[in-house]
Amino acid sequence: MKNKVKQILTQVTDPEIPVLSLDDLGVIRNIEVNDNEIIVTITPTYSGCPAMEVMEQDIIDVLKKEGRRVGLPTKVTVITQLSPAWTTDWITEKGKKALFEYGIMPPSKKGEIICPQCKSKNVELLSQFGSTACKALYKCKECLEPFDYFKCH
Repeated sequence: MKNKVKQILTQVTDPEIPVLSLDDLGVIRNIEVNDNEIIVTITPTYSGCPAMEVMEQDIIDVLKKEGRRVGLPTKVTVITQLSPAWTTDWITEKGKKALFEYGIMPPSKKGEIICPQCKSKNVELLSQFGSTACKALYKCKECLEPFDYFKCH
């Protein structure tokens, strides 16, 4: 039953990055299923993440709807766990690829930041904060396009 829940949860995407499932983002930390309840534990990308309520409701909605079809319990509880703190290490390789293809440079432990538009390394930091607090805003000096970089943490 846990595998069914995990499969259903692949439909839930990050409200701010719709090409990235919560599973690929590494937000889903644990799934428990018993006879009458599904319990999903999630960890926010940062403690003040404004998308958490939307994520929680999306998880509940999809599990109630899709779970009913496949015989899963319809009671769904979402628990937010702050410790250990989320890290960009939890983003899957599939998730990093999806970010890059979407136009967001995924986190890079090597410090190498590449323009997701033209693949140039000739980039400059415009702001430590991009479209969300977990991203920085860069500009490519080759194609002149701005892009977000998902900061490591």
